[in-house]
Amino acid sequence: MRLVAVLCWFLAFGAQPAWAASSPSLQTLEHQLASLAASTPGDVGVAAIDLKSGELVSINGDEPFPMASTVKIAIAENYLAQVEHGRRSLDDMIGGRSAARLMEAMIIRSDNPATDLLLRELGWPRTVQAWLSQNGLTGLRIDRSIAQLLRARRDLHDIRDSSTPQAMVELLQRIDSGRMLRPSSRSYLLGLMSRCKTGRNRIRGLLPFGTQVENKTGTLSGLTPDVGFITLPNGRRIAVALFARGGTNRPRSIAEAARTIYYGFAAALRSSFSTALSPPDRTWALQPQP
Repeated sequence: MRLVAVLCWFLAFGAQPAWAASSPSLQTLEHQLASLAASTPGDVGVAAIDLKSGELVSINGDEPFPMASTVKIAIAENYLAQVEHGRRSLDDMIGGRSAARLMEAMIIRSDNPATDLLLRELGWPRTVQAWLSQNGLTGLRIDRSIAQLLRARRDLHDIRDSSTPQAMVELLQRIDSGRMLRPSSRSYLLGLMSRCKTGRNRIRGLLPFGTQVENKTGTLSGLTPDVGFITLPNGRRIAVALFARGGTNRPRSIAEAARTIYYGFAAALRSSFSTALSPPDRTWALQPQP
């Protein structure tokens, strides 16, 4: 029986997904997420970063996953950047609706036609991709409109229109830090994401009642992503990117990963705070002097 137990342990260890380097203080969280991923059918990609300390945890963080509708964050960000430079306005009429109305429909309800109207106005995917590249973002690519993506034969391992979890949290980090958007545009976009009505059984599903979340979901047959921001009780904010490909009950896997991240970062912060307040070791003073 002991031999069987040992063999089972090795098999479970071998089934662990590839890990990207995580911060030392988050090793416990990394192991919890790895165990969750190993017990989940299909592929799971996770990245989460503390926006104040920069501490990162990831599981399969450099593996490309289809973005689906999470790409709409980048499209909204690019449009707002052009508004800041005076090239466009949220009052511009596009297809009979204002850009502001299209933006709301795209982020809050994940409206696909609204997305493609904004994307066409920007100059289609190549313009958004060029802007991302100009800002030094790698690991994230935009190749097709939403209509083209939905018409194409489904291939969940196609690198077109994909992002790694780490690239997505880098995009979120840049939004939050003001490196790609001014404070007013940042607040506008986060306000829309806080009103997201889709996929409430994902990131939001198992978090404590009242937790502040700004997110954007995506859905394709066989794929469930959700990305955004979670605010901890002490006000610290975590950017998260969660992808589930294949398997079953993917929204539940996303919800469990988000809950694990919430409590894992909270525990790491408490531990760090306790260590900082611990008195120095003074046992040397109690030693008898020669």
